[in-house]
Amino acid sequence: MVNLCKASAFSDLTPYEIFQEWEGIPVHRGFIVQDLLHIEMDYWKRKGVRGAFIDLDGSGGVCNTYICEIPAQGMTTPQRHLFEEVILILEGQGATSIWNEGGKKQTLEWQRGSLFSVPLNSWHQHFNGQRKDRTLYIAMTDAPVVLNRYRNLDFVFDNSYTFSDRYCGDPDELSAAGHYVDGFMRGRVWESNFVADVFAFEPKIHEIRGRGNRTTLFELANSTMSPHVSQFPAASYKKAHRHGPGAHVIILTGHGYSFLWEEGKEEEKKRVDWGPMSMFAPPLQWFHQHFNPEPSPARYVALKPYGAKYRIEKVRQGLDFDVGGGGWGGVQIDFENQPKDIHEIFVEECKKKGAQVS
Repeated sequence: MVNLCKASAFSDLTPYEIFQEWEGIPVHRGFIVQDLLHIEMDYWKRKGVRGAFIDLDGSGGVCNTYICEIPAQGMTTPQRHLFEEVILILEGQGATSIWNEGGKKQTLEWQRGSLFSVPLNSWHQHFNGQRKDRTLYIAMTDAPVVLNRYRNLDFVFDNSYTFSDRYCGDPDELSAAGHYVDGFMRGRVWESNFVADVFAFEPKIHEIRGRGNRTTLFELANSTMSPHVSQFPAASYKKAHRHGPGAHVIILTGHGYSFLWEEGKEEEKKRVDWGPMSMFAPPLQWFHQHFNPEPSPARYVALKPYGAKYRIEKVRQGLDFDVGGGGWGGVQIDFENQPKDIHEIFVEECKKKGAQVS
């Protein structure tokens, strides 16, 4: 194994960036990926299939995403690693086997829209059982933090330690039915190890973020990473809000746009236009606001490197309160306090799409 510690000493690149170069697959950077289904990939020896890294500006160095394509009747090589991973299936059907060293394998059968997390350092292998069509999945990991800290690929990818407190290998441990956690985050947290279909999952009403908004947060496989699914109605938009880095927004349905800006720089706000399978990540503490000017609902999944069950970042108080609201130190902007041109632009966009603003 090439010495990552030695290679990264006094380098302009981080150990993680050097690792990416060694892997020999494309690295996509920027503010947004317009269509994950048509992104450039190449053969990835470590995985045994085609893949690519996606390092968006808003990742903040705390996480990354990668995408893999498994050909018809193909499979990835067995893997284990000391970084966390949450997976969303973008296309196709197949299965994933998961097991601890020396333990029995459990298999999850998945389809387009399935969402799950691989338990830390557990062996896993993905299979495409389809005879003609590829499968495509995207994964978020905290590999940048882990590789930058340890700088040793053998330790990260070939470590025999079993985290039995996270996953002990009991029958049906990964496929057991999920449930809402009572009395926490207004009952919007769904704890499970496997979500079969985020396109069909019905999120909880959460109108503090906007009229008709629905949002459910997922806690998966005792991971510190936590996705959420959100849907908002036709001809509507959400209140602007901000948070830590690394929340990767993947559009599932609908066409719309988002504004993103730094506090105090509303006049310099950046617009991103999105559609199904677009992905972007708001930078650290940038306000962002999502708009659906179409006559049908829009839905997205956000893959986040932090969750609510196991805290790894300090959560600001007043998450659902206005930034100027009564000393709460909130992180959202109520509609009456948003930049003045926001609503005017939205009305014009709705007219273009034939949607009626209520």
